[in-house]
Amino acid sequence: MKNIEELSSANIGRLMLKYFIPAFIGVFVNALYNIVDRIFIGQGVGAEALSGISVIFPVMLIMMAFGMLIGIGSGVFVSINLGKKDFDTAEKTLGTGFALMIIVSAIIMILIYVLKVPILESFGSTKETFQYANDYLDIIIVGIPFMVIGFSLNNIIRSEGNARIAMISMILSAGLNIILDPVFIFWFDMGVKGAAYATNISMFALMLWVLLHFRGKRSLVKLHRKNIKVNMNIAGEIVAIGMAPFAMQIANSVVQGLLNKKLILFGGDLAVGAMGIINSVISLVVMAMVAVNMASQPIIGFNYGAKSIDRVKQALRISVVSATVVAVFAFLLVQSVPGIIVKLFNNDSQILYDIAIKGLRFVTLAFPLVGFQVVASHFFQAIGKAKISMFATLFRQVILLIPFLFILPGFWEINGVWLSYPLADTLSAIAVFFLLLREWRRLSIQEVTKYEAA
Repeated sequence: MKNIEELSSANIGRLMLKYFIPAFIGVFVNALYNIVDRIFIGQGVGAEALSGISVIFPVMLIMMAFGMLIGIGSGVFVSINLGKKDFDTAEKTLGTGFALMIIVSAIIMILIYVLKVPILESFGSTKETFQYANDYLDIIIVGIPFMVIGFSLNNIIRSEGNARIAMISMILSAGLNIILDPVFIFWFDMGVKGAAYATNISMFALMLWVLLHFRGKRSLVKLHRKNIKVNMNIAGEIVAIGMAPFAMQIANSVVQGLLNKKLILFGGDLAVGAMGIINSVISLVVMAMVAVNMASQPIIGFNYGAKSIDRVKQALRISVVSATVVAVFAFLLVQSVPGIIVKLFNNDSQILYDIAIKGLRFVTLAFPLVGFQVVASHFFQAIGKAKISMFATLFRQVILLIPFLFILPGFWEINGVWLSYPLADTLSAIAVFFLLLREWRRLSIQEVTKYEAA
């Protein structure tokens, strides 16, 4: 019960740091999955292959969306029930979540297999890039259950306070992927298929590792066979809490598909490859901010369930400051040396290089505001306010970014595509600020009421 004592009484700053370091390492190596694939494919197969793999990115987002729906929803509900000391419901949540992971994985596999060709075409595949995208997706489909179960259960490991174990999970899996990528791509000369096989094997290893954790002594909540069934009440809570990150990923997938279409129209296939590079950079930065959220989520969820409002507010303050520092540092780095970053992925195509540098600089213009936006949106999710969290998330992706992608390129062509990002980031950060301010005041009133009652 050491984890519970820490969550309820340890210094928030030290506890955040303790959880942040393994969370950051974990999400960083997690981000390396797609990034390493792109680096090896861009350097070893070519610019068109890189563009083909970039077409798959929206499909990967859909797969991850379902993992987030169940994994984050289950993790938050587990944390809240641990705060209430309701261990039975916490373990039933784990069992229900696992059952949902199996069901959802099977549905996704069938849908993507049946709709594979129209999906690839709608996300920007052309006759030059289709074969690369198709070869990669054919293999990745088989690994969908490994991905959904592995990522989802690892999130629950983190939510029960075992951040170090969650970090080790991702290091083992991503490390295996980094080792296997050059073996399959170069040594066995398998190209994009090799990258897909490496990813599947790594995901399978992650799934086995996390399953063993919940059957072992180190887990706070156990995966009992009797609980592996869908409890409709708990499933409703899981879906409600996880709907915001799910909707964000689905919206992001739609945005990426639309984005690919616009990039092909105004910049050709290589512009899609450039966006693949930009997405890799953005993923690394956002994952660092997500690590802040991962560190704060068990603290906020537990103490919100325990009605320790002061500790909830402390964790939120530290999260906002930390994520903003990460965002500002990333902004300065990207604006200073974009060329070095782009050459990591491909140094053969001058056209790809020029497009990627300009896009990278434009897309990251509002980075200093993104840290606050990411943390604030996640905070509502961590306290179980799914509707507000979903609005805060979709406001940027759907209400702002999609219309901008339709309107701005009509005036400035490909520059209009790039400018859509900083405009959406700025306006959504302003909106989320007012939502968070209202919630902060509500928490302050709740804190005063509790103090007076005591």
